[in-house]
Amino acid sequence: MAWFLVEITYVQEKLADVRPRHREFLSRLADEGVVALGGPLGDGSGGISMYQAADEAALLEIIDQDPYHLEGVVAERTVREFKPVIGSWIPKEA
Repeated sequence: MAWFLVEITYVQEKLADVRPRHREFLSRLADEGVVALGGPLGDGSGGISMYQAADEAALLEIIDQDPYHLEGVVAERTVREFKPVIGSWIPKEA
């Protein structure tokens, strides 16, 4: 499994209407262990989430189901693989 950081820029006009469905979607993924964290940027221009998936193709299948993506809230999206090494939530290697 790999970790990915996903950053999106919002289409502001659509944001408020879709946000509850987006947060429900991410909450379900968090309960399943797919999303480690997510939230908006301080300036409200977009948001960042961290996902765990088998590979980037599997991640794209997941995030393409996000209501933000499906309902046109995402103006821009970047996906980058992330290799966390420090953090209390990271499993210790043997």
